[in-house]
Amino acid sequence: MVKLKKESVNRLTLANTPRLTPDSTLILLIYRHGLRVAEVASLRWEQIDWNGGTLYVKRVKKGTPSTHPLYSEEIRSLRKLQRDYPASPYVFQSSRHGPLAFDTVGGIIERAGQLAGLPFRVHAHMLRHGTGYPKANRGTDTRTIQSYLGHKNIQHTVRYTELASVRFQGLWDD
Repeated sequence: MVKLKKESVNRLTLANTPRLTPDSTLILLIYRHGLRVAEVASLRWEQIDWNGGTLYVKRVKKGTPSTHPLYSEEIRSLRKLQRDYPASPYVFQSSRHGPLAFDTVGGIIERAGQLAGLPFRVHAHMLRHGTGYPKANRGTDTRTIQSYLGHKNIQHTVRYTELASVRFQGLWDD
């Protein structure tokens, strides 16, 4: 399984477009919050608490919803989107001011991968996996990763920690 690292995600968000565009914001939010395509496509402005600096994540697939902190780059990008495209309740909107189609989200990410010159085909779920693996490698406990990604069953989260080398650090006193 190909996992996107932070450097690859940065290349995706910068691919042929400057920062603070709808496409780069979409990629950033999927990656930072481990969103599925359905979750980002249906993301609404009412899910953002500007005063608290948080994002309420409504999970699909019977996932557990959660509230995530928003960081400065995300807030700047979202504020610009709201100024530039105020006509819809959806953060990422179609030309008819409705939610983006799933294929559209996938196409944005695939095209960004091509423009970034990545040597493999990029799909949206790779960004979600790119959220889980670095957290496991930093030693984040499995329950926190489970909650952050909205996994109902911890077995879906364990895959991230199974490959984390950090879990073996400190087994020897050298």
